[in-house]
Amino acid sequence: MRAEATSVSDARLRAFVGYNMKRAMNVLQADLARTLQPFGLRMLTFSTLSMIVENPGLRPSQLAEALLIERANMVVYVDQLEQAGWVTRAPNPLDRRAHALHCTEAGACVYDQARAAVEAHDRRMLDGLRADEVATVRKALGRIEVGS
Repeated sequence: MRAEATSVSDARLRAFVGYNMKRAMNVLQADLARTLQPFGLRMLTFSTLSMIVENPGLRPSQLAEALLIERANMVVYVDQLEQAGWVTRAPNPLDRRAHALHCTEAGACVYDQARAAVEAHDRRMLDGLRADEVATVRKALGRIEVGS
């Protein structure tokens, strides 16, 4: 005999900000994954490429710190971008033990296209919110991040 499906309530969990943030993040991540897939990128590789484009000469350790990612994991993301031909590692003239990361012309082209798609993703995700509500969300998230 098959049991009937019953409605499951998460009302108590909805009282927790973190639970609501996690559910919203799941929706955002899923849509972002679909958005970035045609470019051969994921959220972390896009973020990595973005930081390298915006900060030419960045060292991998600086990149890991800025993105709050373990250095060992950062190597994997940089390797993926390098294998795709979008990023190069060059000896750092100030520190021969470190490498400076630079975006290639092909990487800049992919980044520009992916960034436009991510901007459209952002607009889609925030559709229905007024400008003041978006500003409030950004401000609140910033305050939560600083408070941690």
